[in-house]
Amino acid sequence: MKKSALIPLLLLLFLSAVAQDKGPFLKKMLIEGNDTLLYRILYPMNYKESKKYPLILFLHGAGERGNDNEAQLTWGANLFLDSANRKKFPSFVIFPQCPKDSSWAAIVRGANRSDSLGGFIIPAKEVATRPMQLVMELVNGLVIAGKVDRKRLYVGGLSMGGFGTFDILWRMPKFFAAAFPICGGGNPDKVSIYARNYPIWVFHGGSDPVVPVGNSHLMVRVLKEAGAKVKYSEYPGVGHDSWKNAFAEPDLLPWVFSNKK
Repeated sequence: MKKSALIPLLLLLFLSAVAQDKGPFLKKMLIEGNDTLLYRILYPMNYKESKKYPLILFLHGAGERGNDNEAQLTWGANLFLDSANRKKFPSFVIFPQCPKDSSWAAIVRGANRSDSLGGFIIPAKEVATRPMQLVMELVNGLVIAGKVDRKRLYVGGLSMGGFGTFDILWRMPKFFAAAFPICGGGNPDKVSIYARNYPIWVFHGGSDPVVPVGNSHLMVRVLKEAGAKVKYSEYPGVGHDSWKNAFAEPDLLPWVFSNKK
């Protein structure tokens, strides 16, 4: 075989192996009327139906939207697939996928994108976006089915999913035991609804050109003022991909799973 033909073949095999590595995340879908929520779910290692487990909901960013039920695993999935983590922290992990034409939270960009928030405006709409409605229905359904530990439900997300994390917190203010939004933002007027209910660990890159760090500064300040147990990790010089730093934090999963309602 010619070398020129061998290289694409090896690349294809490599990409196939990478895709197969995500195999433990089973492909599922929730159908509600004319709407479908695609999602991947990782079962606890050595899963037993008679036992209840913690659940982590993770919301992806805008770049992973679509309908392939695969792209949402681009960032973060490997953290939960790690054998040591699966053994130490047996849990359900859910990665839903948002369609390309929508978002987890209603986000508006104002004209002044050079301000400290980058022009991001998060309206306090009482009705959630349709993908968020389906996500809430999904996790609530799992709880009702008795599959998960009601006292150990966690949520996190990056970028658009960071906004989604702050959004679901006020929509389900007593549902979770901890949250970890990464490089996102939220509506500060809704913070008082959930601030005292569970700890929150916020992450952001200090040089984020996409979602300015001012969004996290605002939310952290308001959370503290509302009496929340909030941790904040800012990475100087890091851009929008601060999730890489967050996922590398050795205390992230121990901190998440240490919290219980």
